[in-house]
Amino acid sequence: MNSTETVIITTDSSLLRLLQLSSVSLPVGGYAFSQGMEYAIDEGWLKNKIDVAQWVGLQIQQSVARVDLPVLRLCMAAAEQQDNERLFELNDLALACRETKELRLNDTAMGEALSRLMGSLEIETPFERFEDISFVVLFAIAASHWKIGFDLAALGFSWSWLENQIAAATKLVPLGQTQSQELLGELQGDINQAISLSLTIEEDRIGAGLPTIAIASAQHETQYSRLFRS
Repeated sequence: MNSTETVIITTDSSLLRLLQLSSVSLPVGGYAFSQGMEYAIDEGWLKNKIDVAQWVGLQIQQSVARVDLPVLRLCMAAAEQQDNERLFELNDLALACRETKELRLNDTAMGEALSRLMGSLEIETPFERFEDISFVVLFAIAASHWKIGFDLAALGFSWSWLENQIAAATKLVPLGQTQSQELLGELQGDINQAISLSLTIEEDRIGAGLPTIAIASAQHETQYSRLFRS
C-alpha cells in the first residue's frame, strides 16, 4: 500500500452520519464563499482548469492539511474526553489561523449555521449562542457525537471543502460540468495525502502561510462586484 493512502474503517451508521454532515445540502452556507478565488479569477490569475487545480491543490496541502485537519483531530479527542476548556483553546487557535477578515467570517458564519443545526439535532456544545465558533470545531463535536472516526471525518470534511471550491470555480472561470468532475477526480489523491500529513502535525506546528490567497481574500472584501460573500 502507498504510504499516502488512508485506510478507512467504518460502520453503516457512521458512514450515513458522515454523508449527512458533509453533504452540500447541509444548510451551513459553504457554497456562499469563494475564499479569495473570485478575486483571483477577476484579476486573471486563474484562467482555466489547470490553474484552478493548482490553486485548490495548494490550499489542500498547505492549509487544510496543516490547519483544519490537525484542529479537527485534536477537537475530536477533546470532545470525546468532554474537555470543554480544551475545545475553547482549540477554537481560539483555529480562528487565529484565519489570515483575513473574510476567511474568519467564512469560518464563523458556517460555524454559526452549524451551531443552530446541532441545537435542532440535540447535539450539545460548550459554546454560547452568538459566540465566534470555528466550523471545524463544531464539525469535530458532531463527528465525535455520532461516533465517526477521525480518518472518516477528515475525509468528509476535506471532500466538502473541495466540492465547494470546485463549485465556485464552475461558476466563476467558468468551467463545464465535465471539467469540474475531472477536477474532483484529480484532486481526490490530494485529500488522502492531506489526511496522512495532518497526522504528523503537532499542535505547536499548526498554521499556514499562503500570502497570495490571503491577498486575494483581503482584496475580495472590497471588490466592486461579487457573486460570493465577503
